[in-house]
Amino acid sequence: MSGSGFLSDLCRTFVVPSRKQNINGDMTSDVFNQDCIEYMRTLPDGFFHLAVADPPYGMAGVDKSEGKRFGMRFKKYNQGDSDMNTWDTAPPDEFFTELARVSQHQIIWGANFFDAMPPCKCFLAWVKTNIPDGFQMAQAEYAWTSLTCNARVWHGSSARQKDGDHFHPTEKPVALYRWLMEVWLESCGIAAADGLRVFDPMMGSQSSRIAAYGLGIDYYGCELDAEYFRRGCARYERETAGKIALPDGHTVQQLSLF
Repeated sequence: MSGSGFLSDLCRTFVVPSRKQNINGDMTSDVFNQDCIEYMRTLPDGFFHLAVADPPYGMAGVDKSEGKRFGMRFKKYNQGDSDMNTWDTAPPDEFFTELARVSQHQIIWGANFFDAMPPCKCFLAWVKTNIPDGFQMAQAEYAWTSLTCNARVWHGSSARQKDGDHFHPTEKPVALYRWLMEVWLESCGIAAADGLRVFDPMMGSQSSRIAAYGLGIDYYGCELDAEYFRRGCARYERETAGKIALPDGHTVQQLSLF
């Protein structure tokens, strides 16, 4: 991808939104089962205060013999034509240029797989504490950001709860997304999350949506796959049921109405 247009868009000044009450029904959490590029084309410049993205890294065509690639454990990607060659294809240049145009800051996972990304001061790294030496999965992943703070590291397991509904091959922990957003808030000097808008163009399992809700941040997301969209929305409703997001970023649990 070309980095020139992307880099020029990153020079915008971060705009602090006007304050508003951002609790319960007043919060925005709008998600769309559609192509994210088509959606972004409809938006004005700088509409989102942060875009956090986990696009396919472009590993289509990599040898996946014997089903050892992690995604092959998910039935949807291990049958017929629905294999890694159809889903792990890097997005086109327009994805990156549109993402930079519609957002004031960006956090993009897997930037090491994409050519010509602009220089970055604040890489965010996730060290997977459950992955031993010599295992087939990476022990860490890192994200490119437009932030100006020093690089940060988050230590946490990539293991999933055995009783969970795991339907996406690249699901990331909710706690990881919450940490990303907290680093962004700190970097921008924002003490309260109310009035901020976060966008995830490929939200998958909707971990980012759950994290934004917990911090009281307005959220917008796209997911092209209809099955992921349906199951992700069900997960969001299940994991946020009975919770109240407060303007200061804290979340309280409503135990009973009576």
